[in-house]
Amino acid sequence: MNSKIPHRPGAAHAPLSDTLPTKGGEDPDVRFLAENTDLSPKQARELIREHGHDRDKLLEIARTMKAEG
Repeated sequence: MNSKIPHRPGAAHAPLSDTLPTKGGEDPDVRFLAENTDLSPKQARELIREHGHDRDKLLEIARTMKAEG
C-alpha cells in the first residue's frame, strides 16, 4: 500500500496512485480554468472545445459566464 496517501476505509478497490485527483482531471487547461474562474470542470471542457486552448481568450470568456448551479 502507498504510504503517501492515508488509509481510507471502503477504498480497497480504488486504484493506487501517487497523485490525488485534481479539479478538472488530467487536462491542464481544464484544471487551470476551473481553478481560476467560477467554471466547473465540465464548463471549462466545453469552453475549450468551442474556443481552443488560448488561455487569455478562455479567461476573458469565462469571466462573462455564470458558474453552473
